[in-house]
Amino acid sequence: MANKSKRSEAANQLIAEARQHQTEREKTYRGQALKLFPWVCGRCAREFTHSNLSELTVHHKDHDHDNNPSDGSNWELLCLYCHDNEHQKYEQTRFGEHHALQNKSHESTYNPFANLNEILKNKD
Repeated sequence: MANKSKRSEAANQLIAEARQHQTEREKTYRGQALKLFPWVCGRCAREFTHSNLSELTVHHKDHDHDNNPSDGSNWELLCLYCHDNEHQKYEQTRFGEHHALQNKSHESTYNPFANLNEILKNKD
């Protein structure tokens, strides 16, 4: 009988801790955003469930992580891929054309389809 009481007490403590963690999570802007918005990426419309929710991020539209109005007006939910893409676009804009021109020299000039017409003509 004492073992049952100990198990019950341990289970109650575990449940209380889980509820406390949930309350703390809900106070964060991520927790607030997940309550406000549907669990769908704002760019690619990928839907999320509890099992893959860790792949859904909160993006700050103005890129200021300290700007967290409780109405969620500065947040949007994005999947990991769209979030990375959004930040990449922001960095390109932030550094301007000079940075983009520097990276152009590293682009490939190889064209795998350059003589495709000749190959197709010879095949006939």
